Amino acid sequence: MVLQAIKYKRGKLEILDQLKLPYEEVYLDISSPQDAWAAIKNMQVRGAPAIAMVAALSLAVWCIRYGVEQRNQMHIGPELLQDSLTYLVTSRPTAVNLADAAAKLSRVVLLAAKEADATASSITNAYIEAAEQMLIDDVQDNQSIGEFGAKWLLGSTEAPTAAKGISILTHCNTGSLATAGYGTALGIIRTLHSHSKLQHVYYTETRPYNQGSRLTGYELLHDNIPCTLITDSMAGALLQLKKHSSNIAAVVVGADRVAANGDTANKIGTYSLAILARYHGVIFIVAAPRTTIDLATKSGQDIVIEERPQGEVTTARGPPVVKKPDDSGAVEVYTGESVQISIAAANTRAWNPAFDVTPAELIDGIATEVGFVERGAEGFDLTKLFEKGEVAGQICIEAETG
Repeated sequence: MVLQAIKYKRGKLEILDQLKLPYEEVYLDISSPQDAWAAIKNMQVRGAPAIAMVAALSLAVWCIRYGVEQRNQMHIGPELLQDSLTYLVTSRPTAVNLADAAAKLSRVVLLAAKEADATASSITNAYIEAAEQMLIDDVQDNQSIGEFGAKWLLGSTEAPTAAKGISILTHCNTGSLATAGYGTALGIIRTLHSHSKLQHVYYTETRPYNQGSRLTGYELLHDNIPCTLITDSMAGALLQLKKHSSNIAAVVVGADRVAANGDTANKIGTYSLAILARYHGVIFIVAAPRTTIDLATKSGQDIVIEERPQGEVTTARGPPVVKKPDDSGAVEVYTGESVQISIAAANTRAWNPAFDVTPAELIDGIATEVGFVERGAEGFDLTKLFEKGEVAGQICIEAETG
């Protein structure tokens, strides 16, 4: 059973506190936009699709609770809903899914308000239904991303090798904990595994917040997917020493924002992996829903990179551990209270950008819920993904080469 990081039923929203993972499973009650803003800012929920879902549903829950408990639904008008959406977007400005969801829901509110018989109740109901539909759509979209990405990867790998299963290197966390369910890059991995086409997954720890070691490892082990953790600095050695013996066919990552030209902002360290993949002749692909593609942003130079507190680099948090009583070097984790420790000299100054931008020329393709876009000789043409009739059912969309 795939992990459920977002639990929702009308009037109630709970999220798995990702700061407690992988040591404890604690669900937080999110009952207002303020609760969601704090959870997003503090990274108790993270991953661009999940952030958008939690923000959207928090306002839906608040509408219901505010209206039912205080009988004040008459005061929940279009202006208050739109102000709340604007406020939620400020919690994580780099994640384009959040801004995209807010814009779509804002349009829903405006259209509902223009109805001749519009009431406070009809407007809030229109908002709630639209937010709930986003949750349903996100899971379905992730499964489609998984199918398109997996099929393209297997088709791009030499047939005899692909038949034995391929190994993947991934970064950060892009699974059920980062989406409404299933995952984007991890969705491709899950699909390969379900078709018995996955040999092994290598995943980076993803410093400084360790989303890989804490979250991706937690998901992979939960799903019994064969996997091995590496430090971020081991990626080059991995591709150099194990590319052939482990049949490492691709580096597969998610995205927080994809510019119109294909430049991709993702968790810090992604750019380095793309360079290593190119040098070692390994495929590098991005997995992302169309809501992550921002055609209004021309290139990566226009993407604002969030910088986070220095303390995330100079400290680490976790429960105490002891070595097992053997020569394995393994540790037993105590489930006691987590503690924060210093891992740098006193007064160390640290630079902590949350994301970096991978240039489009280092990306071989982008898997979306409506098809797979390969980079052509002239780069990416992502506008095809938004054309009327779209491209559902197509396995590959090749960019124009002339």
